[in-house]
Amino acid sequence: MEKAVLYLRLSKEDQDKLSEGDDSASIKNQRLLLTDYALEHNYQIVDVYSDDNESGLYDDRPDFERMIEDTKLGKFSVIIAKTQSRFSRNMEHIEKYLHHNFPILGIRFIGVADGTDTADVNNKKARQINGLVNEWYCEDLSKNIKSSFRAKMKDGQYLGPSCPYGYIKDPENHNRLIIDQYAADVVREIFKLYLQGCGKGRIGRILSERGILIPSIYKREVLGLNYHNANAKAETKLWSYQTIHQILNNEMYIGNMVQNKSNTISYKDKTTKPTKRSEWIIVQDTHEPIISKEIFDRAKELQKIRTKEVNTEQKYIGIFSGLLYCADCNHTMNRSYNRRREHFFEGYVCSTYKRHGTKAGCNSHHIKYDVLYRAVLKSIKCEARKILSDNDVDELKKMNIVNEREHQIDMCFNDICDRVEKIKKHKHKTYEAYIDELISIDEYKSYTEKYNRELQDLEKQIKALEEEKKNAYKVDQEYKQWVNAFSEYANVDTLTRAIVVELIERIDVYNDGSIKIHYRFKNPYETNKYYVSYY
Repeated sequence: MEKAVLYLRLSKEDQDKLSEGDDSASIKNQRLLLTDYALEHNYQIVDVYSDDNESGLYDDRPDFERMIEDTKLGKFSVIIAKTQSRFSRNMEHIEKYLHHNFPILGIRFIGVADGTDTADVNNKKARQINGLVNEWYCEDLSKNIKSSFRAKMKDGQYLGPSCPYGYIKDPENHNRLIIDQYAADVVREIFKLYLQGCGKGRIGRILSERGILIPSIYKREVLGLNYHNANAKAETKLWSYQTIHQILNNEMYIGNMVQNKSNTISYKDKTTKPTKRSEWIIVQDTHEPIISKEIFDRAKELQKIRTKEVNTEQKYIGIFSGLLYCADCNHTMNRSYNRRREHFFEGYVCSTYKRHGTKAGCNSHHIKYDVLYRAVLKSIKCEARKILSDNDVDELKKMNIVNEREHQIDMCFNDICDRVEKIKKHKHKTYEAYIDELISIDEYKSYTEKYNRELQDLEKQIKALEEEKKNAYKVDQEYKQWVNAFSEYANVDTLTRAIVVELIERIDVYNDGSIKIHYRFKNPYETNKYYVSYY
């Protein structure tokens, strides 16, 4: 009896198609139909895969993925579904699985209701036509859904899966927002602290010190929502600069509904991209505000003031003071001025050159403040975004390797210790044999020397393993320090003295206008531990 599996799928588009009382496409009735077919054709059902509320356009459906993995293990030779569209509505998937992978693996696909059968060579064109028709249907459906969503957005209805921090969905109307009092108080506190002069990073540290949960954790642990921040690759328990920045600039807090800030690239792809501000759908006064417009506007204006490059000597000096060095003579960099602009502060020059000119064998190494500012800001953001990028997955893999190696070291250490104990016992037995005159003195010396050499060698191995484990722990700590230091600065838009001092040990300035930034915290898995920029 040939082994077969059943694949069942129901999605939202199916719900839209069904008339009231029509249960023909339900998971239950799909299962009955396919079971009857399998029994009638003498197939042995070895498993059932079922995806509910999943689109046929994508292949990242939980049970679909499990089924595809099982095809590689040879658990069955036949897949039975109601129709080809149950399996997939994506033409690319039809070609990939039905016409390529499955034939190689010896898998037959059967669509009971539409006559799909990959064992029939004359059936391929029909499958391809069905694939195109199904895909066209999804494309039209996607357009209709988007049109419907836009209409609802323009009507001020909230369509997001998760509410902005400080709001929850009205139990009687899920398209309406109501205030979550606890979180709203935190939002008010953020605005209050910012207007009192606290920076965004400082506000984040204050909230973290108070033990206030970050929005994502609050939504999961307090509100009980199945929430995940899609913009974060690795979640921290600390409030970040970016989170505070987003809250301070979210117009939703003054009662305005702001939607359509991003859109999917294609109906076949879940990837989204930001839309232009002109394409945002903003409807005023749709829900109760948490922050008054006056406070919101004051915070916006204050952000503009703080980000604006103020031409004051104190600001220029303060940010990089004590950190700038000439890359050639290793002396500090001094302030330079443009005297044609009424002693206007411009940047920095090598202190050796400023005092002695070229006689001392060094050049000006002049660098403008705004050039230096942009380069350092860019470098910090680049370093921080390494943590939040897909490349960080590779780093996590490296961390796993480190952990695995530590486990191996522990196992080796235990084996060596066991061997040492055995040798010590052998030495004792050898001594007893010599005392009992079972072996000669020469034999005793020979055995003893052999055991001592082995013990010395094992002692060296122990020390080497201890050193390796120590280094592995050091690497682990360096990596964590690097992540903790840079994680909140991926989207920082303004440099402060606090940020620069926290992250940077020194900055070398070269005569060609390039700089080398030596960070206090380094990624031990990266060979290039500084940033060089040319202008």
